[in-house]
Amino acid sequence: MANSNAKGDRRERELVNALDEAGFAVMRAPASGSATERELPDVLSGDGETFYAIEAKSSAGDPIYLTGEEVEALLFFARNFGAKPRIGVRFDREDWYFFHPADLHTTDGGNYRVKKEKALSDGTDFDEFVGHSEKVTLDDVADDGPDQSVLDVLSAFERGDLDKEEAAAMLE
Repeated sequence: MANSNAKGDRRERELVNALDEAGFAVMRAPASGSATERELPDVLSGDGETFYAIEAKSSAGDPIYLTGEEVEALLFFARNFGAKPRIGVRFDREDWYFFHPADLHTTDGGNYRVKKEKALSDGTDFDEFVGHSEKVTLDDVADDGPDQSVLDVLSAFERGDLDKEEAAAMLE
């Protein structure tokens, strides 16, 4: 019988390699999870300025769950180590997405959940996580319409205070 954690281990190594290629110093905690009594994250990484303690989870299905204990252990370690705690999630045929634990849905039982839809819409994608891009939303680029000076010129034209050439010159 194959190791039931083989896919998760492979995904963690994939994340470690991607962070390394992005210029981060990175290590996978080989004794994370149930292999030790110590509370260790799956991955530690840093670029000299920012340091992350990452709990990595992957799934073929939807959603991904984390126990309250896993998240508490991550927060405890990150605080004591001086790193930013992050939950890294990867769904099959998707890239890695990252969340601060406080941004995840908490279930009635005190566990945490990430749905694929939430990861794709609200998660920090890998390029943004490593500083190679910045997410831009529609709200960031929304046009709030013409500014007040344009509206004033158009109103003056409508009232007949300005002719077409005067209004055009003022709007240039």
